[in-house]
Amino acid sequence: QRAWAAVPAPVRGQVIGRIGRLVEANADALARLVTREIGKPLAEARGEVQEIVDTATFFAGEGRRLYGQTVPSEMPDKQLFTFRVPVGVAVIVTAGNFPVAVPSWYLIPALLCGNTVVWKPAEYTPAIAQAFTDLFVAGGLPAGVLNTVLADGPATFDGLSAALDARLVDKIGFTGSSEVGARIGALAGAHLQNPCLELGGKNPLVVMPDADLDLAVEGALFSGFGSAGQRCTSLGTAIVHTDVYDEFLARFDAAVRAAVIGDPTGDVLYGPMLSERFLTAFEKHFDMIEPHHTVLGATGRITEENPRGEFTGDGGVYAHPTIVAGVRVDDAIANTETFGPIVGVARFETFDEAVALANGHGYGLSAAIYTRDPAHAFRFRERVSAGMLSVNNSTSGAEAHLPFGGNGRSGNGSRQSGIWVLDQFTRWQSMNWDYAGTLQKAQMDTPDLPGDPEFRLG
Repeated sequence: QRAWAAVPAPVRGQVIGRIGRLVEANADALARLVTREIGKPLAEARGEVQEIVDTATFFAGEGRRLYGQTVPSEMPDKQLFTFRVPVGVAVIVTAGNFPVAVPSWYLIPALLCGNTVVWKPAEYTPAIAQAFTDLFVAGGLPAGVLNTVLADGPATFDGLSAALDARLVDKIGFTGSSEVGARIGALAGAHLQNPCLELGGKNPLVVMPDADLDLAVEGALFSGFGSAGQRCTSLGTAIVHTDVYDEFLARFDAAVRAAVIGDPTGDVLYGPMLSERFLTAFEKHFDMIEPHHTVLGATGRITEENPRGEFTGDGGVYAHPTIVAGVRVDDAIANTETFGPIVGVARFETFDEAVALANGHGYGLSAAIYTRDPAHAFRFRERVSAGMLSVNNSTSGAEAHLPFGGNGRSGNGSRQSGIWVLDQFTRWQSMNWDYAGTLQKAQMDTPDLPGDPEFRLG
């Protein structure tokens, strides 16, 4: 790690820039690999690959802007400085729903800052992980700077624990479920480390009575069912004002029924689930449906016995899109991340009710509000617990130069992306340089310029 940290930061930035250009040159091949291995629609896979390029482009320049400060001293003949220094060895564990974009959020800034990285991708994306690693190495990373390890969850946790005990790890980054994130956080905390945790969400989308309903439906469709609902930023519950509830629900239901699902190489809303395991886990959430709920659409796996009209897939792990209307604030389905193609719809009358529905589950990743009134938007921003907020846009779709991260059950307040992630992969070091030739003691030898506190204007 010391050898990589000794490479000048602008030169490390050149390597990051070269990686970005290589990804751009191989964009189609990498996107098609993502589609082939996890079933993400090709259009979304291309967007994910573009996010690597955007992230690399941004951080290539940061190699020339890893600024410290020169700070004035309270004493003469003395200068104060601050420096950003790399944390050391970072262990990054990422999920497979965004198998290249999310790793780039961690790896690119970590490497730029002079850290070495041990990356553990999802075990069900080995081909993607190999291609991703090959592109980074081809960009000019020296041997041993990026180390990719394939392992299942229990082996990863045990290995991480042993590495922390041996003081071989200086930073942990984890993207995954809130339950596993809590275990990672506890493990890191036992070693006095502050991990970067990007966890789950139950993301609300509030529809005010003055909202553009067509726009709100479009946003709900994309954020609720894009990637088969397998995003941490996927819409959990649409929270709709009673004045427009029935109309929104009718339009939303019609849009979902008309959406094409199936072959991810075609023009579809979403393709298959990530794997059989994810489909099985998703289907268990239908046990949360209660008598006061109204279920719109079919549920569960798409099969010949449980068909869907607008379907272009095969016998793979495809799930029906489902709307559950009549959701209430205390319902289990309103408080549980479902990680699949199901969206709850709740009714509200007062703004306080909308906020209670938006915050009551304890997650705090992403939230959206559809309104034409700036007062509604800013009131919602002040009271929502989410780390990211959209106005007249969906809960999904982060740009590469804004901070990404959540609060509460969605994370520990750490942020990825943009300049904010630099604080995850560097530590501040301060230095004072005294050239007075004598010991000057702060707070004790500070010069004092006397004034006249009794002075009054006549």
